[in-house]
Amino acid sequence: MPDRDPLLSLASDVRIACQHVSRRVRFDNCHEIPPHHFSVLAKLAMGVADTAGELARIEEVSAPSMTRTVNNLVEAGLVARTPDPEDGRRHLLSLTPEGESMVQRTRASRDDWMVRRLQGLSADEIGTLRAATDILHKVIHQ
Repeated sequence: MPDRDPLLSLASDVRIACQHVSRRVRFDNCHEIPPHHFSVLAKLAMGVADTAGELARIEEVSAPSMTRTVNNLVEAGLVARTPDPEDGRRHLLSLTPEGESMVQRTRASRDDWMVRRLQGLSADEIGTLRAATDILHKVIHQ
């Protein structure tokens, strides 16, 4: 079997490493809320969406699936649903104070998880990881 193209091999390795880190940070820290629920809360916190339809499009899930998720978050007191004053058929979504607190706690927990793993690295490894992070941001935003 011929050697793989070095760029293809690197692309695969980076993709897999990023997926593993993403999964670990999300699933090792989902004690209070499932990852897909946190994702919705985070989108509301960032202000990128304020309706279930917009959230479904951004999260790439069906409208009924997003409606179930939103209903769970409303029932848990994390999201408020109010009628849209400009379109009575729609409802606007926003975080409740408890929802905002949940976002802050979850982000802090995830950051703490990562800090614990970074603490064992050498100064050179930390520098390399900083440079790699900058490069990954460049790759993402091309």
